[in-house]
Amino acid sequence: MKTLICLILTCLTASHTFGQARPGAYLWTLNLKVVDDNNQPVSDAKTWVAYGDPKQGQSPDPFQTNDWAIAGLTDTNGLFIAKHIDHSWSIGIQVQKTGYYSILESYELYKPGQFDDRKVAANRNPTLTLTLKKIDKPIQMYAKSLNTHVPDLDKPVGYDLMVGDWIAPYGTGLNADINFTGHFDKRDGGESDFTLTVTFPKPGDGIQEFTVPDSEKSSALRSPHEAPAEGYKAEWVQFDNRKPKTPTKTNKDANRNYFFRVRTVTDDRGNIVSAHYGKIYGDFMRFDYYLNPTSNSRNIEFDPKQNMMTNLKPDEGVSAP
Repeated sequence: MKTLICLILTCLTASHTFGQARPGAYLWTLNLKVVDDNNQPVSDAKTWVAYGDPKQGQSPDPFQTNDWAIAGLTDTNGLFIAKHIDHSWSIGIQVQKTGYYSILESYELYKPGQFDDRKVAANRNPTLTLTLKKIDKPIQMYAKSLNTHVPDLDKPVGYDLMVGDWIAPYGTGLNADINFTGHFDKRDGGESDFTLTVTFPKPGDGIQEFTVPDSEKSSALRSPHEAPAEGYKAEWVQFDNRKPKTPTKTNKDANRNYFFRVRTVTDDRGNIVSAHYGKIYGDFMRFDYYLNPTSNSRNIEFDPKQNMMTNLKPDEGVSAP
């Protein structure tokens, strides 16, 4: 429940950054459809749509009488309709059902420049489809949140995903799972280019990007339950080109996600005998990584209560599955 309240406050705070006068009270209507991993309707899912936040002394339970949210269950077709007349800039949506990962979503009822009364209807009748992903087989994994930089330039520096550190002499790592090579070129006039090349030490190791569908972006589990068996590339190049008074050119994306395969062992014909699979949320060098400790298992559904990484600092912990 605290998570929902935080979401509501975040939505309202973000909306105020528009720097506009408070809009008038208008009707909004949300038509929501909730489906499962197989795109089948999910009935009887607890759903609430918050258009405010609980006042002091009010119950934070949206299923009790309140004046800050509309609550109920999805019908047999997975549908839930909420409507209200208020001054809200945005609404917060939460969906829960036993056996599924919860959904936390926000929706802007206005966009910058839409505070004109003639434009208020533009976003106030949304139709959304959200996916409740099933809780299948959460497992223990090596998981860590990183915000770092390559400790040396113009040479590959290995990172050990199980130890959670750079390879010696830059850290305590023992096996290079991923190599990072940074190159920085600084020129006169404030221009600079930075290239980060991500490579892998063993044949068969590699990485591939994956995209989260819009209907799943608000799920607690953003990734698929399993990593793919094929499609891994041995190299990924990230660039960042800067010039004064010019927008930075980069392919870096904080919302990017990856699958990866490491510690691959192949036979004399190049066939994979064993390998370890994992996933990355975010982009280099600020990202969360998850590594399955079991060879040949492609399960990447993490149980946050079973992190095999020890002695993590507070900002290195991972809570998302």
